[in-house]
Amino acid sequence: MYTVTVAFRADREYEFHVHAEDVAGLDSRSAREWLHDEFDELECTPTNPVGKVLVLDVILNVAKYGGENRFAQGGEWARRFASCVAVALDRPVVRIDVPGFVVG
Repeated sequence: MYTVTVAFRADREYEFHVHAEDVAGLDSRSAREWLHDEFDELECTPTNPVGKVLVLDVILNVAKYGGENRFAQGGEWARRFASCVAVALDRPVVRIDVPGFVVG
């Protein structure tokens, strides 16, 4: 099981529990591809305008540009985001601090 938390403020954090069945058939390449597609779809601005966009920048920007409302609703998009982050990073616990622009 993975736990992905997306924080917009200390009192506005959204926690998603991702189970093995949630990510069945989702590999790292597909997860990263979904995140990159969302990065493009949301018209995110790369942190570093020169050079390669790192997966952590993609995750942070997709969370930021996707907006707090999507995470607050906890719908399909937010659950898909959490699943893709869990698989792409393969860490049991991930905390995405949107205002601090940090993935921990």
